[in-house]
Amino acid sequence: MLGNFTYCNPTKLYFGKDALGSLGAALAGYGKNVLLVYGGGSIKKNGIYDKVISILRSSGKNVYEDGGVMPNPTSEKLAEGCERARAAKADFILAVGGGSVCDYAKAVSVSAYCDDDPWEKYFIRMEDVDADTRIIPVGCVLTMVGTGSEMNGGSVITNHAQKLKIGHVFGENVFPKFAILNPEFTYTLPKYQMISGIYDIMSHLLEQYFSGEDDNTSDYVIEGLLHSLIHSAGIAAENPTDYEARSNIMWIATWALNTFVAKGKDTDWEVHMLGQAVGAHTDATHGMTLSAVSLPYYRYILPYGQAKFARYAVNVWGVDKAGKSERQIAEEGLDAMEKWMRDLGLVMNITELGVNEDMLKGIAKSTLVMEGGYKTLTEDEIYNILKASL
Repeated sequence: MLGNFTYCNPTKLYFGKDALGSLGAALAGYGKNVLLVYGGGSIKKNGIYDKVISILRSSGKNVYEDGGVMPNPTSEKLAEGCERARAAKADFILAVGGGSVCDYAKAVSVSAYCDDDPWEKYFIRMEDVDADTRIIPVGCVLTMVGTGSEMNGGSVITNHAQKLKIGHVFGENVFPKFAILNPEFTYTLPKYQMISGIYDIMSHLLEQYFSGEDDNTSDYVIEGLLHSLIHSAGIAAENPTDYEARSNIMWIATWALNTFVAKGKDTDWEVHMLGQAVGAHTDATHGMTLSAVSLPYYRYILPYGQAKFARYAVNVWGVDKAGKSERQIAEEGLDAMEKWMRDLGLVMNITELGVNEDMLKGIAKSTLVMEGGYKTLTEDEIYNILKASL
């Protein structure tokens, strides 16, 4: 492994069928005013809302609500959440939902008492939280897996007016203090959302895998996580209430993006920049924006990281390398990945997400350029990759 790093993850996890029973104890060290953040109301239909409210009430908490968090939380919704947090004098923010709800809760936590415009400060200028800014602590009860937001400092916010969707990775002081992970809470998720989350997990792993040329322990860990994800995804697609498969997927999602496998590595993230730009222009489901652009991107950069793509083909997809060139092995691996994606039911082009050719230049301009992967793209290259994704 190359480079120097420090590793710390302060989030405490409660995992399993009985995980919610730990919520009261987890909240005991925080104040009485809790801002309950959730999405479109599915938690009221599946009974999770009532369970959480009961625990909050029995724990002596004053509950204030901020519902209606959309799948791609907006800068306008962030401003609304900040007002609600201040009005409630929130001592704690409890996010009950998927990654967007967790992302949003963290954005509110650092923005409610920020003296500047949070969008400009955190998502445009990418500044850190000021030392004197009050951060409202956050906890998560997870109901959808994919983003890993329950155990990291990441927050992605969309600004429709500027046609930008940008993520900011905050420091340890913004990580959720705890996360409740009960795989059964994910059972009622529609299949489209489930497989979208599965691909988000895969994309997180690949963004960190396709970089560097050193012998890095993290790459071996990522290969193992990918094997487990591919195996469990097929089972869950056939039987969404298979506890073992759903529990494995939930656990992989957390470890895919809790900073662990990124240590000692450069990382890419250009697929996410492409996908987020598509999302900023279409509001499409995040994981599907990633699946729609991944293969055109990887096929374009393959020559620049050919050895790693060949390793991926052999170690993850079981490609037989006998009698083949390194290039042939690498390409066969991406072909195997494509077949798996199609069989799972993922979106394979951005046309299906509402993109047409007239939109490509605007999306290309909205795409941030990353420098950690095998090829730093030009705007023309981004345009051509998007065109290949139609």
